[in-house]
Amino acid sequence: MCFSASASFVAGVVLTVIGVASIKRTRHTSQVFFASIPLIFGVQQIAEGILWLTLPNPEYVNTQKVFTYIFLLFAEFVWPIWIPIAILLLEKNAKRRNIQKILVGAGLIVGIYLAYCLFTFHVEAKIVGHHISYFQNFPKSLRIFGIILYAMATIVPPLFSKIKRMWILGLTILISYIVTAIFYEHYILSVWCFFSSIISLSIYAIILEISKGQKQQPVFNNRYYRQRLCK
Repeated sequence: MCFSASASFVAGVVLTVIGVASIKRTRHTSQVFFASIPLIFGVQQIAEGILWLTLPNPEYVNTQKVFTYIFLLFAEFVWPIWIPIAILLLEKNAKRRNIQKILVGAGLIVGIYLAYCLFTFHVEAKIVGHHISYFQNFPKSLRIFGIILYAMATIVPPLFSKIKRMWILGLTILISYIVTAIFYEHYILSVWCFFSSIISLSIYAIILEISKGQKQQPVFNNRYYRQRLCK
């Protein structure tokens, strides 16, 4: 996240609380992945809060490396896979489900590729001004391709969903990315994750809306997840 350690920790705690509340409000197995997004964002922001505290101190270099990788794994591996799967599990419209499956595929490709790069090439986090900048020596030849697939996996899914108000979530994420790219180009991972985490608080309201009228199912039903993903 950006700005300060205290901002990171406050956001992390709030997101964790909202995430737990969202999960408790679920009435159907298909809602759990989506409802847990604020909780995961909370963990990610707490990880960056620890980076804020340790980066100024060279004696914590090993801790810095661990939490740099934790933050980047969430940003570059977890989110491009988790987000399209979470929305696919909610989607009931057959045509929209087919679109979401394509976006899941895009997320898997870019997530696996970025995870490979993350553990193959040099990465480093530094405090620059009032932001944390993540330096990644990834191949430049595939950068544009990776950006396109990443956007397909993280921004497009809510825009193509038939679920009520989901498009608003997608639109705000898109706007936050554009603002970040224009004004915070060198800190895009940190700042956009901050904006996205705050936006994810609206997931609680969406869960309340889509859970109305649905019968409760046992949560974490593995057979159900397989049926929803393959249907």
